[in-house]
Amino acid sequence: MSMEKVQYTEGGDAFDAVIVRPEGPGPHPTVLVCHAFGGRDDFAEAKAAALAKLGYVGAAIDLYGLGKRGTDRASSQALMMPLIQDPAKLRRRLAAAFQGVRTLDGVDPDRMGAIGFCFGGMCALLGARMGLPMRGVVSFHGLLKVGPGLDGPVKAKLLVLHGQDDPMVPPSDVGAFAEEMKRVNADWQLHAYPGVMHAFTNPVANDPDFGTVYDEDADRRSWIEMTRFFADVFA
Repeated sequence: MSMEKVQYTEGGDAFDAVIVRPEGPGPHPTVLVCHAFGGRDDFAEAKAAALAKLGYVGAAIDLYGLGKRGTDRASSQALMMPLIQDPAKLRRRLAAAFQGVRTLDGVDPDRMGAIGFCFGGMCALLGARMGLPMRGVVSFHGLLKVGPGLDGPVKAKLLVLHGQDDPMVPPSDVGAFAEEMKRVNADWQLHAYPGVMHAFTNPVANDPDFGTVYDEDADRRSWIEMTRFFADVFA
């Protein structure tokens, strides 16, 4: 594998993505990794490397800007909330990241996908709902609040990997998301892990009062489901 950082811009703001390439000649299917609310971190970059081991280009993107990272819950919320409250800006940044990665050497522009964790899971799903030309997206314990309705067809297949006891994604959000997927005639599936809370893929998540608890079994099973999903949609 090889790793590099590439920069891109949107609206005068600068961003970068960590690109991890698999062995062998390309072009390769490519999967964007959308970060959690703290910004791109070692966790997101490790997922990009894990995707490269599967034969894909893994691209850990940046939605906050160069050097903008949360250091605790409050600072992470301060970075995330302005984007949630300005959906148009979030869509522009997602589109810029997608285009910045799609044009790189060795990337197959016709076999693109995305995964995301927590806030990033919402972003991966939003990228599909925006109509970005992706084959498939996977949300790991992603936020499922629908936000503004989008009228474009959802071409990507969607896989939602959800902790059934996630306090940040109550059943009402799951139901509203299902109704939106029905409205736009999306091809989607949801796997709910019983007794599992938010951030179940993150080994350092250990705050039951906040609702974030790592679950080794759900982490393992969800990655297997993702692997099968991309093998199918990229075939």
